[in-house]
Amino acid sequence: MTETLLFLVAGLVVIAASTVVGPRLGVASPLLLVAVGVGASFLPALGSVEIDPELILAGVLPPLLYSSAVSMPAMNFRREFGAISGLSVLLVVASSLLLGLFFSLVLPDLGFAWGVALGAIVSPTDAVATSIVKQTSVSRWVVAMLDGESLLNDATALVLLRTAIVATAASFSFWGALGSFAYSVVVAVVIGLVVGAVNLAVRRRLTDPTVNTVISFAVPFLASVPAGVVGASGLVAAVVAGLVTGIRAPRELSPQSRLSDGQNWRTVELVLEGAVFLTMGLQIRSIVIAVEQDHAGLAPALLIAVGALVLTVLVRAAYVAPLLRVLSARARHAEAMRPRVADMHQRISTSEGTHESFTEMNRGRRTPSPRALDQFARRVTQGLADIEYFLAQPLGWRDGTAVVWAGMRGAVTVAAAQTLPDDTPQRPVLVLIAYAVAALSLLVQGGTIGPLLRRIAAPVDEEAAHRQTEAERRRLVVLLRDTAAAVPGGEVVRDTAAAAAAADLDDDARRARIDAAVQHTLAVLAAQRTALLDARDAGTVDAEVLAESLADLDASEIAIRLRGRVPHEPAGTRPGRRGRRGSPGRPVRDSKVTD
Repeated sequence: MTETLLFLVAGLVVIAASTVVGPRLGVASPLLLVAVGVGASFLPALGSVEIDPELILAGVLPPLLYSSAVSMPAMNFRREFGAISGLSVLLVVASSLLLGLFFSLVLPDLGFAWGVALGAIVSPTDAVATSIVKQTSVSRWVVAMLDGESLLNDATALVLLRTAIVATAASFSFWGALGSFAYSVVVAVVIGLVVGAVNLAVRRRLTDPTVNTVISFAVPFLASVPAGVVGASGLVAAVVAGLVTGIRAPRELSPQSRLSDGQNWRTVELVLEGAVFLTMGLQIRSIVIAVEQDHAGLAPALLIAVGALVLTVLVRAAYVAPLLRVLSARARHAEAMRPRVADMHQRISTSEGTHESFTEMNRGRRTPSPRALDQFARRVTQGLADIEYFLAQPLGWRDGTAVVWAGMRGAVTVAAAQTLPDDTPQRPVLVLIAYAVAALSLLVQGGTIGPLLRRIAAPVDEEAAHRQTEAERRRLVVLLRDTAAAVPGGEVVRDTAAAAAAADLDDDARRARIDAAVQHTLAVLAAQRTALLDARDAGTVDAEVLAESLADLDASEIAIRLRGRVPHEPAGTRPGRRGRRGSPGRPVRDSKVTD
């Protein structure tokens, strides 16, 4: 027991040290952890480490994917969903089939079905591995694409793996496989939506941020385990639950709870990601020994792994090239539509213009209700914001190169390889090939992605970028100031200082005046948060700038709560929810919103 605890403590220290030392050495910390793991595998006590693959697939990946989904900017995910779904499904299927053909040709007596199974194992990019990319200067468009792809492609790969294994023992049915995939995804989405909604409904009634965060640790498993029991994708269920939580949490949960979530989940991510790469390195030596004992030959397996990695990169490049053309065509179409949508957006600034535009679009087929007019106005605003986004993110060969070269393999490949049945033909060789593909991908692609992006990066006008960011911030300041001005009771704030200092007021009266000012500030912050979240949903504000403003509001509220000026919140009420008031705090810095 003591020995196990020592190894756990040593692992935590190594993970922390690699996170600090890796960037200073110019080496991504995951690569450093793999190297440390390989070196540690030569220690007698660690020479025969075996990790249950289900521990990775069912115990590590759901919380990691859930956490990534919670932190993903919802509007960027929505805008790039078409490209993300293509990378997550079509590319994985194409890669698996072509790799299956390759493996069946280079490995005697393996067969196409087992080849597809191994192809499905090495096809998906990995959310943990792509964390390397975020440490580079890659554009936000590329980050959104890679994040979304790595969240969803695991389900495609694992369903294909299961289908291929079944096909080795029974007759294969294309429609049966398609139905199995559709069932796995649809049921998982439903379970994820339900768990995400229940999660928020329960947690918004809890006032203790620590308890709230503890419950959040259970959410990915509450989604993934039931989905797995009914034959659906547990990873997709965890991702959907995370997306629901990330979108709705600012409206449902208190700033204290979200701050606690963010800090603790970042720690969990660091430990789990580090543990995945550390154990990956620990197991490489034992797999190599197993292949040598099987007399299969180490060199042929490594050559096959190199060929497989090259093939995955080529297939990815062949897919991304036409994808870029499609996305460029989308941008050109958006540019052509821009004048019309901008004109319509200007007209909906009045109720008469909204009604007229709605009638034109629907050709007078029905009389619009107030709700229909409101939804129409939101769609127009969102459409114009999307057009501006696409035009501000021009795509070129540099972006395509980044997407291709950043598609690294990692934890999913390592864990899925070990789920191959014991009677799999040449199982040690297949597992070694999968490990080698993942290791080579991390070493070659992960080790060169930073220098490559710096070499091909287009010149950036820092001054223009700064001006654009400042313009975004000024727009938010105006929005927040106008929102604050619309909250009734502003005179309370202006009169409080004088009233509190008045000599003829006793302590109780002075305290009542101050409390009234605090309550007005709470109402202002609640309205401001709602306005920011409405702007987020419409996509009219840059995601990073908006996140900064929301963080300012959260810090303001937490500061007032720490001063003890806010009474205990009744169960079931939460600041920032649509239609509610009472979000405590001070105004966003530099905006003077309560003046």
